[in-house]
Amino acid sequence: MASQNNKSLKICVIGAGMGGLTAALGLAKEGFSDIQVFEAASDLGFVGAGIQLAPNMSRILDRLDVWKDIEREAVILRETSIREGATDKELGHVDLAYIEETYHYPHMVGHRHSLANGLYNGCKKQKSITFHFSTRVENVDSTTAKPTFTATPRGKDPYAVECDVLLAADGIKSLARIEVLKQLGAEAEVTDSKQAAYRIMLDRSQIESDPELLALIDTEGVTRWIGEKRHIIAYPISNKTIYNLSTTQPDINFAAAPSETYTTKGSKKVMLEVFSDFCPKVLRMLNLVPEGEVCEWKLRVHSPLPTWIHGSLALIGDACHPTLPHMAQGAAQAIEDAAVVAVVLGLVPDTSPESINKALRVYEKIRKERAEMLVELAAASARQLHLGSGKAKEERDRQFAELRAKGGKASVPDKWADADVQKTVYGVDCVKIAREEFDEIFKSLD
Repeated sequence: MASQNNKSLKICVIGAGMGGLTAALGLAKEGFSDIQVFEAASDLGFVGAGIQLAPNMSRILDRLDVWKDIEREAVILRETSIREGATDKELGHVDLAYIEETYHYPHMVGHRHSLANGLYNGCKKQKSITFHFSTRVENVDSTTAKPTFTATPRGKDPYAVECDVLLAADGIKSLARIEVLKQLGAEAEVTDSKQAAYRIMLDRSQIESDPELLALIDTEGVTRWIGEKRHIIAYPISNKTIYNLSTTQPDINFAAAPSETYTTKGSKKVMLEVFSDFCPKVLRMLNLVPEGEVCEWKLRVHSPLPTWIHGSLALIGDACHPTLPHMAQGAAQAIEDAAVVAVVLGLVPDTSPESINKALRVYEKIRKERAEMLVELAAASARQLHLGSGKAKEERDRQFAELRAKGGKASVPDKWADADVQKTVYGVDCVKIAREEFDEIFKSLD
């Protein structure tokens, strides 16, 4: 059983993304009194685009008392339609209404800002959390016993920070991950998915004169248009005032000019050419994007790490398992990580570095296999959706035909919408597992 003295541990969190914010809030709810969050950006800002709020995420946010405010601006998804990009012909239709009854939360979609802001507002209510914005973390010098790193505030001199636990939620470019791998003498490289994405948000005022497009924003559904090596997924957000589109297509810009950059200014002309064979409805939406406001993201992933833990440091979210967006679980998995980390640290029996390390290894034991399974599932789902011709496509289309024939009660090639896959994703309560199995797993570790 954890002692109250353990709650005085100084815990530093690198990154104020979804994982970092959830970790800080979860730790505060567990009673920790000194939580320091370091973020390079000057504030959270109105950044990002649409995000899917799946039940496995909502469950955690509700326990942290921030779900109601996030939910208020979100839109329920009651159905999904998978369509042929070129013709707009419906390949498959799946009723999502059963999700709320089965998992106690509906599948919803929202704006990333609403999610981040909800978590941040929850954190601001906790006196134990201190934010250090405009502060870059560099030189993670030590990860054992008392982790140390260098914090560099913008325009000011760097200073050393020492803590009892260091949680690195610093994304796919994680400096902490690089340091952990270096200390372990291990390699796990960022890998090129050869895919990129346009993320587009259309305001309701842009489409209200087009009845066909207006019908899309007024639905409680998600539409995916698929074609060879490409797809577009779209849904309404922000109380149906914004229609959010996210594309996936072969990478051209980044491959032509490889660099450390993960985003680039895109060309509207090129974007329209990439989807030129898609149906008029899709092209009308893409044409609404203002010239000069096309932004393209490089989709990168990471080969599995040998471990997420080194001494008293733990990696969280994209720092240890970045994923392609095709299962819409990137943020949800970071939030699962963070919530489990908070629970296991809250249950640590004493403040020794050995016990902290074992507690963090309990987190890894609960989370690593599941997160890496979902990373692979997202990649596999993309391969299914992007088929162009041949026997594999014939089999996929046979499955879509069976799905239609059985009224949506069959296997779905788009794994995000498949009921058996949803059970694996939404039906597992990682936080409950952490609370119930902590003692047993902790004792089993050397």
